[in-house]
Parts: sequence; structure tokens; C-alpha cells
Amino acid sequence: MASTTPTLSPGTEPVAEQRVELKVARSAGDRVYRTVSYAAGATTFVILAAIGTFLLLEAWPALKEGGWGFFTETQWNPDGQQFGIGAVMVLTVEIAVVALVFAVPVAIGAALFITEYAPRSWRRPLTSLIDLLAAVPSIIYGLWGLFFLQPRLIKVSDWLGEHLGFLPIFSVKSGNLAGSTFIAGVVVSLMVLPICASIMREVFSQAPPGEKEGALALGGTRWGMIRTVVLPFGKGGIIGGAMLGLGRALGETIAVALIISPIFDPNVRILDGGGNSISALIALRWGEATPFSRQALMAAGLALFAVTLTVNAIASVVVVRSRSGAATEI
Repeated sequence: MASTTPTLSPGTEPVAEQRVELKVARSAGDRVYRTVSYAAGATTFVILAAIGTFLLLEAWPALKEGGWGFFTETQWNPDGQQFGIGAVMVLTVEIAVVALVFAVPVAIGAALFITEYAPRSWRRPLTSLIDLLAAVPSIIYGLWGLFFLQPRLIKVSDWLGEHLGFLPIFSVKSGNLAGSTFIAGVVVSLMVLPICASIMREVFSQAPPGEKEGALALGGTRWGMIRTVVLPFGKGGIIGGAMLGLGRALGETIAVALIISPIFDPNVRILDGGGNSISALIALRWGEATPFSRQALMAAGLALFAVTLTVNAIASVVVVRSRSGAATEI
């Protein structure tokens, strides 16, 4: 049967599509809630802009004096007109990376255990216990790491240097293993663990139940279901949680300042005694700084603020996209 296309008779005009707008009458409570929510969101951006503007204004004389060399210079002597974050930025990243190497696998395991293995009656207490780690003050982590963890990690560092010293990252040249980047990174890993585990647990819990049940119904093991359904679905949460943890690790101050032995050598030997970070540099040098030195420290803080803000913004985008649902790869 041939299809026919309706035709308009001469002199007739096509009827334009009419759109109907529905107006919803909002209650007074709803309007107040929306207003408060918008105000809170706007306030956050205003505060961030105010912090960035303040740091920029305070740091501008030092940035103008140092120029682009401020980002490559490895020495820190503002009064001698020789200063920069070339060394401390590298060491800051090294401490953060060591922290993630330890924190991310533990966070993934904890999140999977809570969402997939633990009995329902255990899930809330276990979640609260992990979140409780975030409530411990940084000074407590620093003291614990300095007096309890460091003597034990020195033995681990000695073993790594003896058996894996052929790798540049594990080579030891100074002979001093105390106050190293490795020890500081391990302590910081305990501080970033709660935020990584919280994000991953939330994303893992949103994995499609139908696909999980289907994988089990087809004869798959629980680990096989996790490997083919939960982990592919939650890979955005893993990446986002790791990046949020990275943002926290980059800015950690007190714990690093207590443990680390400050140096200005951007080496990759994480077991060697000595290290540094931008936040620790600011904390340790602020009290004795001259006016120009404080401007230089403000410039270092501005660089750390920009890096941390960028990392957290990217992580937030990744986490939000992962919550909307990701296709699993079965």
C-alpha cells in the first residue's frame, strides 16, 4: 500500500505549534528554601573570589619581583632576591602522590567491603568509623606519626632501600631516613583516606541492582560481579575520590611540618631524609618572615590555592558525572 502525504488545500496556512507553559505555585517555605540555597551557593563563590583576590594583592609585589622565575627557582631566600617554589612544589606533589598510593587501594577495599560484603547491620557503624578519621585533628596525626609511626617506617624505608635501591625513587644517598617524603606521605594518607572512601562508597552503592543481580544469576561469583559491574560503574567515583584526596593532600600542613626535615632539593628519592611542601614552608617560615618574605609566602600560598582549587574542581565534575550513571563493561 502506497503511503500518502497529507496536503493543504489552497489558501490554508499551517497551524503553528502552541506551547503551553505551566506555572507552579510555590509555597512560601519553598521560596525561602530556594532563596537560601541560591544565597549559600553564591556566598561560596564570593568567598573563594575574595580569598583569591586577597592572596593576589598581597603576593603581587613578590610575583612582580620574582617574575616567571618564581615558579622555577629552587632556593628560598626572599631577602636575598632569590626565591621560588620550584623545589617545594615538586616535593609537595611527591608527598601527595605517596599518600594516594597508600590511601586509594585501602579506600577502594573499604568501600567495596561496606557496600558488597559487610552485613547490613555493620554498614552504618563501619561508615561512621571511617568518617571519624576525618574528625581527628591534624596535630594528632603529626604527633602520632612523629613518635610512633616514624621509628617503624624507618625500618620499612631501610628494607626498601636495600632491596629496591636500584630504582631511583628508592635509592638512598644521605644515609638519614628520618623526616623523609615517604614517611610524611604515609601519615598524610591516613588523613585523605576518609574522603576517598566516602566518595567511592557512595558511588559504588549506586551501581544498578538489576545488573548486579543479573551477573550473579548467570553464575558469576561475587568478585566477578564486582569486577564486571561495580568497578566499571564506579570508576568515575574512584578517579574523583582520588583527586579530592589529592587536593586534601596537597594542602596538608601541620602533620607534614612536624614530621618533615625541610630541604630545598627537588629530588625524587622519597626515602632520603628531608622534604618539604608549600604549606609546611608557609607554616615554618611565617613567624620569622620580614614584610617582603611574607609577600613571597603569600605568593606560594596563591600558587597552592590555584592548584588545589583546580584539582578539586576537576574532581567534583568527575564525581557528579559518575553519579548520573555510567555504562558497565560486561
